[in-house]
Amino acid sequence: MYYVVYGFLWLISLLPLKVLYLFSDAVYGFLFYILKYRKEVVLKNLAQAFPEKTEKERLIIARKFYHNLVDTFIETLKLFSSGKKFIERHNTADFSLIHRLHGEGKAFQIHAGHQFNWEWINHHYAINFRQPLVAVYMPLANKTFEKIFYRMRTRYGTVMLAATEMKTRFIPWRSREHALVLVADQNPGDPTNSYWFNFMGKPAPFIKGPERSARDKACPVVFAFARKTGRGKYNTEFIMAAENAATTSETELTKKYVAFLSAIIREQPDMWLWSHRRWKWDWKPEYGEIIS
Repeated sequence: MYYVVYGFLWLISLLPLKVLYLFSDAVYGFLFYILKYRKEVVLKNLAQAFPEKTEKERLIIARKFYHNLVDTFIETLKLFSSGKKFIERHNTADFSLIHRLHGEGKAFQIHAGHQFNWEWINHHYAINFRQPLVAVYMPLANKTFEKIFYRMRTRYGTVMLAATEMKTRFIPWRSREHALVLVADQNPGDPTNSYWFNFMGKPAPFIKGPERSARDKACPVVFAFARKTGRGKYNTEFIMAAENAATTSETELTKKYVAFLSAIIREQPDMWLWSHRRWKWDWKPEYGEIIS
């Protein structure tokens, strides 16, 4: 089954990107107007985040979001047969900060978010970073697709660590130079073991792991966020959040991250993954204080 599915996806990826985008436009219409995939969640999230906007304005953001969502899937298919030159034509970034940290021999963490298109950006990082790129991810439930996407994601050397095995599989990297990518806006599984912040107008929990890991390792922390500059065009910005996380006070890094994430979302609201339930938990006093 693996080879059948992989071969089928590879054949589709041979189509020109312009042709694939025609399929994307058709799927977008079906997803948004007919299937209405998680549409209620998306619109509820947008109403929460942008109460100052009219219903029409939020609907425009929602349509653009669904277009980006389907484009991301179509663009990911293109990775099965595209090479480095293709990635470099469609992604840009100033890697001077990353190269400087490599020159200093420092392992560091990158705190990123659920912004499109993370699959292309993973390849772009792996091609341009001079230190090993280590990324934490959630494995797919389907074993065939997990094997296919693992192969695709590691094509240029990215080391993928399953979140379920992170504690044991990361041990060899503690003494080696690397760039560890963490998606820091994951929705925590336990609201009682989280940092709570007012995020886009409502209290929301943030996982403690990224900050605590960085402070424990006394390593630099870099924020990375992508902007869409055109269809199939992405530019990543790297921001130094802390040269040494051990010098920051508890919650300081997460507070910076929440502020920066909010600003980026407001700049390009259709680029964030509105279909996940970021405000799944309602704050209760027993969860701890809301950090201001």
